[in-house]
Amino acid sequence: MAEKLLITNIRKLVGIVPENIQLKSGAEMSDLETIDNAYLLIEDGKIKSFGPISEMREQDPEFDECKMLNAKGGMVFPSFCDSHTHMVYAGSREIEYVDKIKGLSYEEIAKRGGGILNSSQRLHNTSEDDLVEQALARLNEIISFGTGAVEIKSGYGLNLEDELKMLRVIRKLQAISPLTIKATFLGAHAVPAEYKGRQDEYVDLIINEMIPVVAASHLADFIDVFCDKGFFTPDETERILMAGIKHGMKPKIHANELDYSGGIQIGVKYDALSVDHLEFTGDEEIEALLSSETMPTLLPGAAFFLNMVHAPARKMIDAGLPLALASDFNPGSSPSGNMQLILSMGSIMFRMTPEEAINACTINGAYAMDLSDELGSITIGKTANVFITKPLPSIEFMPYAYGSNKVDTVILNGRIISFR
Repeated sequence: MAEKLLITNIRKLVGIVPENIQLKSGAEMSDLETIDNAYLLIEDGKIKSFGPISEMREQDPEFDECKMLNAKGGMVFPSFCDSHTHMVYAGSREIEYVDKIKGLSYEEIAKRGGGILNSSQRLHNTSEDDLVEQALARLNEIISFGTGAVEIKSGYGLNLEDELKMLRVIRKLQAISPLTIKATFLGAHAVPAEYKGRQDEYVDLIINEMIPVVAASHLADFIDVFCDKGFFTPDETERILMAGIKHGMKPKIHANELDYSGGIQIGVKYDALSVDHLEFTGDEEIEALLSSETMPTLLPGAAFFLNMVHAPARKMIDAGLPLALASDFNPGSSPSGNMQLILSMGSIMFRMTPEEAINACTINGAYAMDLSDELGSITIGKTANVFITKPLPSIEFMPYAYGSNKVDTVILNGRIISFR
C-alpha cells in the first residue's frame, strides 16, 4: 500500500515549476508561481499532485487512505537547497571574531595561524564520533529553519588522513540524517603550515595522492578549489580540477572572494557546476558566465560577517545570469546555516526581490548541487522536501521578518520531521 500524505488548508503553495525547468535566469528569476487555497498530495515520498482545494475531488482514488495534515492557513514552500557549507568542523572560532572586530583582515588572521589552519588543527585532534555529533546538531538546526538539502565540503583536513576522516563523517551523516547531503572534496582549501614556501608540492600531493584515494573510496560527488588571492593560483586550480574530472568528480570553485582571481573563468572553462563567493565580479566575468552552464553562487553570510564588498547581484541578474544563494556555514567567516537569514540578506544586501531570492535559495540552489531534477520546487515527481510556515500575511514577509523562524512543520522525503 502506497504511503500518502495530503496537506490541506494551504493559504498559498509557493514555487511551482514545470518538470522541464532546471533553473531560473535573469528576468525569469522574478517568476514565482503560486496557487492560493491549495492542497498538496505526497505519495511514497514524492509529490503526486497539487492544485486549488476547490478542484480536489475527494472521491478520486488517489486520495484514498491518506494521512491528513492541516496547514492551518500556513504557506507551503519547497525546502531550501544550501549548496555551499563547511559544516563538519571541530569547535568555534569566536576569538578570531574579536580579532576581526579589532580590525585584522581575513588574510592577516590566516597568516597568524588562524582561519582554516586553526580549524585544521582542531579537526585533527577530534574523533570521528565527536565530529559526527557536532555536525548532526548543526544539521538538525538547519532543518528547523527549512533546509532540505545541503552540500558539505571537506577542507579542514589538509592531509590525506584527515581529509578522508572528514569525508567519512559526511558519509555517516548521509546515512543518519533525513537531509539530502552532497559531499565535496576540498583538499585545496589552504596550504598547510608545513608546506609554506612549497605550495607546488602540496598541489602535487592533492593531485597524485589525495584525489585518487578519495575517488576510489567514492566519498565525494564534487571537487573544489579555493582559487583566490593568497590561496591557489589559476594554474594550480586548473591542474587540480583536471585531476578531479579525470577521476569522475564534478568541479565547483571558491572564486573572487578577495580579488579578481581568474577563478570564474577557470570554472567556466572546466564546466564547473558552480562558482561561489564572487564579490569581485566585473564585465569580463559576467560575459564568461553568460556563455556557460555554471551557476554563480553568492554567499551573503560571509560578506556580512567579514564586512566585505558585496557581489554585484543586481548587475548579474539584469545581464541575464542565474544566481543561487547559499549559507557558507563555517566557523570562521559565516557561523550560521539559517537559510531564512540568507534569503533576507539576498534582498537587503543584494537588492534582490523576494521572488528572486526565493528562487535563488531553492531551484537554483538545487541546480548548484546537481539536484534540480529531484529538489528545489513544487513539481510532480520530485522528492517531497517542503515546509509549512506559520500563518504569514504575504510571501514578502519571508525575507522581511529576518529575525524570526517562520517555519512551523518540516516534511523531508515525504515524512513529517520533528525538530523541536
